[in-house]
Amino acid sequence: MLTVFKDLFSHQTWADAEHWRAIDAIPAASADSEIRNRLHHYHLTQHAFLDIWHGTEIRMTKLEDFPSSGALKDYARAYHRDVAVFLERLDAALLSRAMDVPWFKKFPVQPTLAETMHQVILHSAQHRAQNASRLRSLGGQPPITDFILWVCSGKPAPSWG
Repeated sequence: MLTVFKDLFSHQTWADAEHWRAIDAIPAASADSEIRNRLHHYHLTQHAFLDIWHGTEIRMTKLEDFPSSGALKDYARAYHRDVAVFLERLDAALLSRAMDVPWFKKFPVQPTLAETMHQVILHSAQHRAQNASRLRSLGGQPPITDFILWVCSGKPAPSWG
C-alpha cells in the first residue's frame, strides 16, 4: 500500500508542476484571481494535511501572503519536497491510525491516515481539473496529467519550469 501512495504522491508532484508550467506560460492565467485563489486553496490544503500527519499545528496562510505567482509556486514546491520526506519515513503500519482533522470533528468517525492521504490526492486532482478548464477559457492549453499517462511515460520527474 505504501508503494501505491508513493506513486500517487509522485504523480501529484509531476501533475502540479505541469499545471504550474502551463499557467506560467499564459500571463492572463498567472494573474487570474480564480486560478490564484484555487491554487492557494489546494496548496494550503496539502500543507494543512501534512501538518496533521506530522501532528503539528496547522499553519494557515492567506493568498495575500504570496505577493507573486512565484511565491505561491515556491509554497507548492515546499509541500512536495516535504511530503516526499514524510513518505520516505512513513511506517506502513501507521496508515490505519485515526487522524484528528479539525474540520471533520462533526462527523461520527475520524478518517485514517490512509483515507486522508487519498483525500489530498483526489482534492488536488479536482482543483487541477477546475484550473485546466479556466486555463482553456483564458486561451491556454492545459496539460494532460492523467496518472496512466505519467506511468506510461516512465514516471517522469516534475519539471517546474
